[in-house]
Amino acid sequence: MDELDSAIVGHLQRDARQTNRDLARTLGIAPSTCLERVRALRERGVITGYHAEVSLPALNRNVQAFLHIQIRPLSRQVIEGFKRYVSALPEVLSVYVVAGGDDFLIHVAVPTVDSLHALLMDKFSKRREIVGFRSSVIYQHSRNQVVVPL
Repeated sequence: MDELDSAIVGHLQRDARQTNRDLARTLGIAPSTCLERVRALRERGVITGYHAEVSLPALNRNVQAFLHIQIRPLSRQVIEGFKRYVSALPEVLSVYVVAGGDDFLIHVAVPTVDSLHALLMDKFSKRREIVGFRSSVIYQHSRNQVVVPL
């Protein structure tokens, strides 16, 4: 990653819908150079895709929470099976397998606190591999829109 690659990645993270011509103009390079660089970044796996960011409240997902899950036995088969199960739930935004007191950290978004409770009771409390869980409601969420190389 050189300076130009970093600039391309930064600009695309801010606005992936801009045209190649607009991106090239912003960077002060020829459109053909820009296109070649973007293609190379995709081929190297630096750029892995493009997406539309959506408003969770607009989709009736007003309550976000982290679910802290402990499972047993800790085996690859149990971890992978549980990861597949939770990843398929429509309420789940992200699944993290973590070290420490918890084995999973699951980011969910649901309409209400009551629906969060129902999710926990209906889809988690009955799972045999879960030995403990707790939830943390998220009051505010912000994230860095641009990830820079370190």
